[in-house]
Amino acid sequence: MACLVRHGVEVVFAYPGGASMPMHQALTRVRDRIRTILPRHEQGGIFAAEGYARVTGKPGVVMATSGPGALNLVTGLADAKMDSVPLVAVTGQVPTKVIGTDAFQETPMVEVCRAITKHHYLVQHARDIPRIVKEAFHIASTGRPGPVLIDVPKDIQNTLVPDPDYDPPMDLPGYRLPSPPSAEAVAETVRAIRESRRPIIYCGGGVITAGAAELVRELAERARIPVAMTLQGLGAIPSDHYLSLGMLGMHGTVYANYAINEADLLLALGVRFDDRVTGKLSEFAKHGRIVHVEIDASEINKNKTAHLGICTDVAAFLRALLPKLEPGDYGDWHRQIDAWRAADPMSYDARDDVILPQYVIDTFSKLTRGAFLMSTGVGQHQMWAAQWTNFQKPRTWVTSGGLGSMGYGLPAALGMQAAFPNALVVDIDGDGSFVMNIQELATAYCEKLPVKVILLNNQHLGMVVQWEDRFFASNRAHTYLGPVDHPEAVGQGSGELPEVTYPDFVAIARGFGVAARQIRHKHEVEGALREMIAHDGPYVLDILVPYQEHVLPMIPAGMSVKEIIKS
Repeated sequence: MACLVRHGVEVVFAYPGGASMPMHQALTRVRDRIRTILPRHEQGGIFAAEGYARVTGKPGVVMATSGPGALNLVTGLADAKMDSVPLVAVTGQVPTKVIGTDAFQETPMVEVCRAITKHHYLVQHARDIPRIVKEAFHIASTGRPGPVLIDVPKDIQNTLVPDPDYDPPMDLPGYRLPSPPSAEAVAETVRAIRESRRPIIYCGGGVITAGAAELVRELAERARIPVAMTLQGLGAIPSDHYLSLGMLGMHGTVYANYAINEADLLLALGVRFDDRVTGKLSEFAKHGRIVHVEIDASEINKNKTAHLGICTDVAAFLRALLPKLEPGDYGDWHRQIDAWRAADPMSYDARDDVILPQYVIDTFSKLTRGAFLMSTGVGQHQMWAAQWTNFQKPRTWVTSGGLGSMGYGLPAALGMQAAFPNALVVDIDGDGSFVMNIQELATAYCEKLPVKVILLNNQHLGMVVQWEDRFFASNRAHTYLGPVDHPEAVGQGSGELPEVTYPDFVAIARGFGVAARQIRHKHEVEGALREMIAHDGPYVLDILVPYQEHVLPMIPAGMSVKEIIKS
């Protein structure tokens, strides 16, 4: 715990158990410097640590006991690895002398997590702890960030080390950070931009991680190049900026996908050419030259071959590039994009008979005008939030992208609120995703974390239902979340909102001490949102929405922009 204090840790999300009790006892002795937040499930703890890390840029810290406690961190470790989130996970382990004997609550955490962590340690000598902690924070937060596991046997925790050296030299053979951008790479990029007539910036989560959002905006404005963002790149430039094309990919805007398809130069910054962005790889950006700037060398040429692959920090690259740029003459390109915008704008039906999810998010976005931090679960609601929220700044949008972990939204919001106690923090969630970590409402209440939950409740696993409708003739295969004998369970129901919804989220929230309200009619939406925002504690707003609504546009998996579904 003294090492954590020295590394600037202010919040730890920690759930105790027999093999981690000595560390928890030590936490009580640094409570004036480290706030310990008790989640109600270890997965809630690690998702909260991710939320904290994503909005602060600092490593999140989570702690769990051995065996089942440590194993409950596995999904979060994989999630952080996929989305490049800096984390330090500290787990208790059975005493050294019984490791390998199938002792009570023993699991080989290093072996379990070897492929889903950036690095991992099994501590074998107590005197190594300062070095290991120093290395863990360095590895987690440098280069491409990621999770680091420190597994600490109980006897090591109970060992006293006289006069510890808290700043020993690190021992990291083979760990090398990328070089600064070369003058040749910068010059070649400038030349590619100068020769281009239809350039586009493909902006990913690496831009946010590198603190390069302002630099990307400056690049776009100085060179007059449009920007399409990945799910994790949202917020890099304001959503309402003229040069913003919004999100690209499977559920991106039509005009962003058309622009990528027709571009003659793709400036790919902090991206990994994920399949949800590219669709059919052979058809993605096939007309353009690709300049790929990425800090992780393994991502360059992994999915899509780059004409110019530059392994370096994207912020350093942009700082070197910007002084050499001149405004481009892309008038014809902008007019073409404007025509695409006009022909296929983002829109939804102005229905009054139901509450459409898009209307809820659009209304919230207009009420708050960018003054919020937003997390989501995973599913349709996540995509609608990405499409209809007006993001103004980086590090205001936190969602599980690469792994798509349901149950992420509420605990991530708790971590975000712990980082910024006075901010408006909202979790946009679906009923399927929300219920997976609903126990964290107890954390919200007991730890006085006033997160708001906008629950888009359609009584179904909405995204899977959408795929059933589009590709499986609407055959319902266990996607209705109500009673199994209900007609909706087999797709034979009327689609009308039930008189009583299951579960009763209002009753559940109130049982955890959290204020809640359910609404069913469109005219209630704005007033209910204002009430939720004004409430001084945590709040669950349960909004009944139709399950027949689909997230559009949509490029089916493995397809290209030619197969885009617009209605």
